[in-house]
Amino acid sequence: MKIRSLLLGTAAIAGLTTGGYAADLGVVTSLDVCDELGLSGLTISSDDNCLVITGNVSFEYSLGDYTDVVYADFANANNGNKYNVIDDTGSLTHSFENTKAWLKFVGTANSDFGPATATIKLLSEKSSYSVGIDEAWVGIGDTTQLMAGKKGSIFNKGDDVPLNYLGLFNSESVNTGVLWSKAVKTAGFNGTGGEVIQVVSNLGNGLTVSGGLEGLHGAGVTGVGVLSYAGDGITAHVSAAVDNNSNWITHAGFTGTWDPVTVVGAVAYDSTGYYDALGSVKATFDMFTLAASGEAASDGWGVGGSVGAKVTDGVTLNLGGRYWANTTATPWEVYQVEAGISAAVTETITLSGAVGVTDSTEASSAGLALYGKGGVAWAPGGGFTASSDVKVTSLGGYKWTFKAAKSIK
Repeated sequence: MKIRSLLLGTAAIAGLTTGGYAADLGVVTSLDVCDELGLSGLTISSDDNCLVITGNVSFEYSLGDYTDVVYADFANANNGNKYNVIDDTGSLTHSFENTKAWLKFVGTANSDFGPATATIKLLSEKSSYSVGIDEAWVGIGDTTQLMAGKKGSIFNKGDDVPLNYLGLFNSESVNTGVLWSKAVKTAGFNGTGGEVIQVVSNLGNGLTVSGGLEGLHGAGVTGVGVLSYAGDGITAHVSAAVDNNSNWITHAGFTGTWDPVTVVGAVAYDSTGYYDALGSVKATFDMFTLAASGEAASDGWGVGGSVGAKVTDGVTLNLGGRYWANTTATPWEVYQVEAGISAAVTETITLSGAVGVTDSTEASSAGLALYGKGGVAWAPGGGFTASSDVKVTSLGGYKWTFKAAKSIK
C-alpha cells in the first residue's frame, strides 16, 4: 500500500471516529508527495513524483567610452577573467549586452535505495539565444548516491578565496582562488565534467568520499577522486583527477573559523609541474576587521592586505592594497590601492563608492591610472536584484553598467 494512501485512510478514519473533535485536533486530510519527500519551493506533484522547478534570468548592459585594458597578462590564467582597468577607446560609445537564462527541473520519487531523481537544466546565452541542454542526468541514493549523465564535475576546487578586501592578482585571474595551468590543457588533458558516472558517499562525522569517471566523450576518460570534511567550523578537501593520457591535476583547500579568526589555505598542482598556492587570515575585533593574504606560483608571487571598519550597522569603510611580481624571463610588477565605502541606506538599497590607483611595469600596461567608481544595489525581495555602477579613470575612459536578475526558487 502506498504511504500516501495509508496516511489519507488513517486521517479519514480519525475524522469519522472523533466526530466533532476533528476540527479541534486539526486532523490531516491530505499529504502531498513533495511533503513526503521533504521538498519545497516551486513544485508540481503527481501520486509518486515531485517536480521541483528552479531558474534564473539575468541581464547586463554596459555603455561608455572604454576598452578593458589587461594590466597583467598572467601566463597561466585558465580563462580570460584577468585584472583590468578601463581605457579610452577614442570612440564616443562602446556597448556590451548579455542576457542569460536557465531553467532546471528535478523530478524525485522514493525507491528502495533512497530518492531517485532525474535532472534537466536548460540554458540560453546571448551568443546565439538558442536553448541548449546544460545538464541531463539521473541519480539515486541517500547517504550514498549514484549519478550518471551530463552534469558538472565532483572535483572540488573551493576553500581557496582570499579574505582581504581587493583579493589577490593571480587569484583573480583564475576566477578567484588557485588553479592549474593552461599548459596542462595544451598537453591534452581530457577535462572533467560533461558525460559522467559518479558515486558520492557520506561516511559520517563530516567525512565525504567521492569518485567517478568524467569527460566520457570519444575515447577520452578522466578518473576523479575527492575526500572532503565539513564540521566544527572547518571545511577542507583534497581533489585529484587523471586522464587516460596520464595528464593530472590536484587541488586542496582548507577553511577554518575560530572566532574571531578565519584562516584559508589552498594549493593546486598539475602534471606540467606548475603550482599555485595561497594563504589568508582575517580577524574581526569589535568594529575593525584586519586581513592579510599571500600567493605564490611557478611564475611569481604576490601579497595583499586590508583594514575594514564597521562605522554603524549599515556603513562599512575599507582600505586595501595588493601587489604581484611576475618572475618569468621578462619580469614585471603590478600594484593597486583602493579605499571604499558601503552604506545600506534602507533595508533594500545599498550605496557604494571607491577611489584608487593602479600601475604596472608590464609591457602592454596602459600606465598609471587613478580611478573612481560608485554604484547602487537594490534587492526589494522576491528573488529580484538590480544594480547600476559607474567607473571613470584618468586614462580617459568611463563605463556605466546596469544589471538586473530574478531567481526562481
